[in-house]
Amino acid sequence: MAARDTSFILVGLLVLFHTWGAWADVKVKMEDRVEVFRGEPAQIACTFTSSDGIGGMIIQWFYVNRLGEKQKIYLQNSTMNVTDSGTPFTQRISVNGTGADGEILLTISDVQPEDELEFICLIKTLTDGTAEGRTKLKVFATPDHPTIEGVQTGISINEEIPSKIGTCEVKNGYPKPNITWYRNNTPIRGAQDVVKAVQTITTESSGLYSVKSELNMKVMKVDVQAQFYCEVTYFIPKESRMTETNRINITVYYPTTSVIILVESPKGKIKEGDSIELHCYVNGNMPSSIITISHEESGDYWENKSVVLENVTRQNSGYYYCNSTDTESNSFEEVSGNTMVFVNYLDPAVVKPENVEVLQGDELMATCNALSSLQTQTVWFKDGKKLSMGHSLNLKNATIETAGTYMCVVTVSEIEGMETKGTLTVNVQGPPQILGPDFREVQKSSGEMVNLSCDVIGYPAPTVVWYTSDGKSHEAASETDTKGVIHSVVNITITSDITAICNASNNFGTVALTFNIIASKRTPRPDTTTTNTAVSTTPNKVKKEGKGVIIAVIIICILLLAILGSVLYFLYKKGKICGRSGKQDLTKEVSSKDNIVVEMKSDNTEEAVLLGVNGEKLPPSN
Repeated sequence: MAARDTSFILVGLLVLFHTWGAWADVKVKMEDRVEVFRGEPAQIACTFTSSDGIGGMIIQWFYVNRLGEKQKIYLQNSTMNVTDSGTPFTQRISVNGTGADGEILLTISDVQPEDELEFICLIKTLTDGTAEGRTKLKVFATPDHPTIEGVQTGISINEEIPSKIGTCEVKNGYPKPNITWYRNNTPIRGAQDVVKAVQTITTESSGLYSVKSELNMKVMKVDVQAQFYCEVTYFIPKESRMTETNRINITVYYPTTSVIILVESPKGKIKEGDSIELHCYVNGNMPSSIITISHEESGDYWENKSVVLENVTRQNSGYYYCNSTDTESNSFEEVSGNTMVFVNYLDPAVVKPENVEVLQGDELMATCNALSSLQTQTVWFKDGKKLSMGHSLNLKNATIETAGTYMCVVTVSEIEGMETKGTLTVNVQGPPQILGPDFREVQKSSGEMVNLSCDVIGYPAPTVVWYTSDGKSHEAASETDTKGVIHSVVNITITSDITAICNASNNFGTVALTFNIIASKRTPRPDTTTTNTAVSTTPNKVKKEGKGVIIAVIIICILLLAILGSVLYFLYKKGKICGRSGKQDLTKEVSSKDNIVVEMKSDNTEEAVLLGVNGEKLPPSN
């Protein structure tokens, strides 16, 4: 009975206590987490409600260490506030507020990654009991810009296991950054035997994290142009951010499956004398591949991707092969391609006949031909002037001007600069011809030397001889120009009137050019005295005046004769002088000695005779 009563009393007290506690319970409210950058201050607020005043209230701050143990760092009541010594926060915390307004603020300066802990605010009251709140402190540090490094050696697509592509690294981040590999803007994912990313995390002395990721994968031919890079994701307060590395390419080796050989130069048709550049293109790049170029016809062989053939001839025509052989493959697999090269040719021009002799007046036919792989055109020239087109040259009625050198030019219009030339030398046989000079009379003072010249042409080359009318021969200087013209020059000293002859002869004849040389007397030199000078100049003046008078008289006589002839002709027409038949003599006597007698005859011969003052017959020339 006593035990039962005791139980009822305890239950009643418990119910009473519970009911009182529910009415007077203290309540604490805190944020779940506070986020802050490393090195910055963190503020953790503790808000509470209680019916008790601050006089009977105790406020305490704790943190939970890595072992899960609570460690007190601060205590505050109505009479004191104490910061515990010997904790990581002893010198770095401060508490604002008395709690009278139901809020108290814990501030932690210079937050570091190791401060990322859970903090507890504990409120004790005399009547409302005890309550606590918890906040987790989160620390963030922005990492350095990430770096990427690709492998320097090439990777073969024939590798059986994943090969290292490159390494990405990001340093000094908190919390730990995440690295994701990309290929051409697409995240790289795959089976372990194809793709494998090995990640290494390092905790620095500062508490920050450095993350390194190494990508290994099997490459394909398409990866030749692929761009690889890393994306780094990291966190900051209230959000997450992303940054990327630079793009890198890798060298991918793959076997050859196709070969092409091309003529790089010259473009178009090839002619003898050109330089040919052959280049071999393969769609593989294995270091173990050997590329060769060979000429089927000659057996020539070059171990290279390209070859230059200098000054080619038609013997360089034929098939050229490019071969790619993989020396690392078990079967030494070979892939080849070929191209046909044709070298066009133009043989030297053949002129028939090359040297010919023809007689003057004869006809000459010549031909010019050149063997070529292409259509040709032929043009004949002489002295730089175009004569005719065609392989044949026809020269009719040969003259001295026909002689000379003819050139035929054979060209291929399809290829610039492809031409050949031939020459024809024509000699026209005949007597010499004198080409000059135009003047043939020379006047020189006696005792002077005269310089005479004549130009002679002919075939065979004529012999030129100079001599004078006095029977003397003179040595001359002769030279022949490119056209076969002989230029002969002689110097002769004049002593009297003389004739000089330039005589040219060969087997077909002789020709001569005569120069009439008149020796004039030298004018006496005047004396140095005044008297002699006056005497010597007078005869000269008289001589000049006499010549003028003679010329005037001759002109007057000619005019008179013309007037007389006109009068006689008029009388004859009027019939005043002679009749219609028979021979009549008309005589007019004049007392003067200047008689003029005209005798007209009726037969077919008419004769007019002028009689002089002495009755003498004068020749018509007078």
